[in-house]
Amino acid sequence: MKLDYSSIKDESSITLTNFTCGPAMNLLDRKGMYKILWAREKDATIIVDGYRLQINKNQVAFCTPLNIVEMKKDSGLTAVVFNREFYCIRDHDAEVSCQGFLFFGSSLPPVVTLCEKDIASFEAMFLILKEEFETKDHIQGEMLRSILKRLLIKATRLIKNEQPEADLPKPQYDLVRQYHILVEQHFREKHQVADYAEMLFKSPKTLSNLFNKSGDKSPLKIINERIILEAKRLLFYSDKTAEEIGYEVGFSEPAHFSKYFKNQVGSPPATFKKEFKASL
Repeated sequence: MKLDYSSIKDESSITLTNFTCGPAMNLLDRKGMYKILWAREKDATIIVDGYRLQINKNQVAFCTPLNIVEMKKDSGLTAVVFNREFYCIRDHDAEVSCQGFLFFGSSLPPVVTLCEKDIASFEAMFLILKEEFETKDHIQGEMLRSILKRLLIKATRLIKNEQPEADLPKPQYDLVRQYHILVEQHFREKHQVADYAEMLFKSPKTLSNLFNKSGDKSPLKIINERIILEAKRLLFYSDKTAEEIGYEVGFSEPAHFSKYFKNQVGSPPATFKKEFKASL
């Protein structure tokens, strides 16, 4: 199954697929695509940025355009794949508040577990989505956008309920989320908690106390994990040297980047890349 909608006017596109055909698998190579991956039929294992990610049956993973996703055909996954032009997560954040939770809130794609009630809800939404793909008229795009929005709102509610910070007062909860978003936007040039504290008009100590209270990782760990994720992705999937990668993630001196990488990962970039390739 591969059902597509696209608009030449604004270059928007959205696809519903279960990855059982070659054209559907080609979606994984398209740049700029968000991916909602539901293990609808069985457990599935995919590769995200070089690492194995297990998605158990009736779990849903959310991948950003930055994530490089690999999987086998007939994986049992049902997916909604769309680009920024179809639905911009950042521009519509006030509507669904999923940025920082479903997307761009973690160094790894978040995974939501569906209970029986949630499964029924998702099945209903995917059925309506499928029907709309088959209805060709002038409002098809808006109808598909509305269903996607509903799907994102539902998933955001679920992931909030699974996270400890769900018990925080809303202003503090939003501050945690905004911190994740700012790190995603600025991790290449801003490596210190103080940089983000200044943008949020808070002190570094206030942020540290808040993240400790929320049960989240420390503010500094979030920055470090995001930098290392990008460095690893470039090591795995590009021909750039360690020096070039260091510059790309904000280090002016190659030696500083190599030392930083070794402290975070346990081995220098070149050794890590060699060990990773040997393990494939």
